[in-house]
Amino acid sequence: MRSIIVFLILAALSCQHLLGGSKDSVKTTLSLRNVVDLAINQSASVKYAQNTNVNYYWRWKNFKTSFRPVLTLKGNLPEYIHSPKAITQPDGSIEFYFQSQMNANAQISLNQSIPQTGTYIWAGTDLYRNQDFIKNDLKFSGTPYEIGIYQPIFAYNYMKWQRKTEPLVHEEAQKQFIQSIEEIALEATRRFFKYLSIQTNYNLAASNLKNSEDNLRIADIKKKLGKISENDYARIQLSVLNAQKALNKSTMDLNNADFELKSYINLDQNQNIELEIPLNMLLFAIDPDKALAEALANRKETPYFQRRLIEANSQLVKAKRSNGLSANLEGSIGVSNTAYDYSDIYRDPETGRSLKLSMSIPILDWGRSSSAVKLAESQRELVVYDVEKDKSDFERGVIVQVEQFGLMKDQLNTAREADRVAENGYLIALKKFQSGEISITDLNISLSERESAKRDYIYSIQSYWESFYKLRILTLFDFELNQKIRYENPMLNGK
Repeated sequence: MRSIIVFLILAALSCQHLLGGSKDSVKTTLSLRNVVDLAINQSASVKYAQNTNVNYYWRWKNFKTSFRPVLTLKGNLPEYIHSPKAITQPDGSIEFYFQSQMNANAQISLNQSIPQTGTYIWAGTDLYRNQDFIKNDLKFSGTPYEIGIYQPIFAYNYMKWQRKTEPLVHEEAQKQFIQSIEEIALEATRRFFKYLSIQTNYNLAASNLKNSEDNLRIADIKKKLGKISENDYARIQLSVLNAQKALNKSTMDLNNADFELKSYINLDQNQNIELEIPLNMLLFAIDPDKALAEALANRKETPYFQRRLIEANSQLVKAKRSNGLSANLEGSIGVSNTAYDYSDIYRDPETGRSLKLSMSIPILDWGRSSSAVKLAESQRELVVYDVEKDKSDFERGVIVQVEQFGLMKDQLNTAREADRVAENGYLIALKKFQSGEISITDLNISLSERESAKRDYIYSIQSYWESFYKLRILTLFDFELNQKIRYENPMLNGK
């Protein structure tokens, strides 16, 4: 649905451009929702968020395949040697003999890791061919099959801990993607209101210039009739000049804001747009407990806190296992043979076995092991403290944002009423000034109050919408539709 809306917006803008959309053409009005939709569908920021999400997707896919069996074929086909070689004799002397051989070998192996225990098991078969051109001799050797195992004992099992942390990293990435889209919406909102504020200033400046010019024409008539002092006439002339300066500055500011907004939402700079004030505020009450529950369920902080604690425990276990008794058990069993014909290798092969237990026991390390463990324990306690503090701050931030959103209703009503009163007051003051009932000073005071009230009203609307999107970011929940916020990454379609 959102993509359809964006398509319609772009189609309307394109039609306007085709019909001669220049700076002097009819302006296309964009709402806040239009700008947000364009930002989260075609901005450079959303492309970056999508690519980052794709990166984490392939990290997750790589992790899931890392514990699957691996079938490998390797060998030399062929290896030709024609050179002298030093051969050690029984009496220890060295004689050089010329050799001319062609060797070839191939091996197929199947490897599998068992992350729960840190075990590696493998199975394989190989064949070796040697042809001696000097002796005119051909021999074969090979291993029809061999299976083996490698088992660390009392060692740090990184695979076990990785199986705990990687799913949390994946969950964080998915929630971060949704959060990034909402942050883009918030940034688009801020840029929208920056443009809208400057647009409001421009409209006020244009209105003030028109009124000042009207006042000057009335003053010209009064001057001819001798009904206005030179001082008041000079002040009216100055007000026209000041209004023109204000309009010139507002025009430059509006051009800059226009460029920045279009650049952010990736809109053609030749499109002629105008923003409308978003008055469709939804002033609904939000249950703080529900907001907090949704935040803990939807935000990346929950799996992130869990992962930090797991990683701290992992580092403590690693410190303990790395500084104590360590042992590795290696074993294999298989059959092998040599023959002058490769098919004879598989006839009555000899059974081969191997078993090795290697150990490492620190006897004296001058307190290095114990200090490393104490350091890991201290770091773990610090992580536990930091996580608890960060979790408390996060929960408090959600509650504060809900409270701030709840205060928006009174603020908006007050600002709207102040804007209405100031606008009416200015129109009354303008009429009185033109009829000679008040001075230019009183009119300027009324003008200043009007502009201040208008800006405060726009700022109050901006505060509402920023609070609205901040609440969505903090909870990743749409309270308007009463559902969790979801976004699909188009770069992952079909994967």
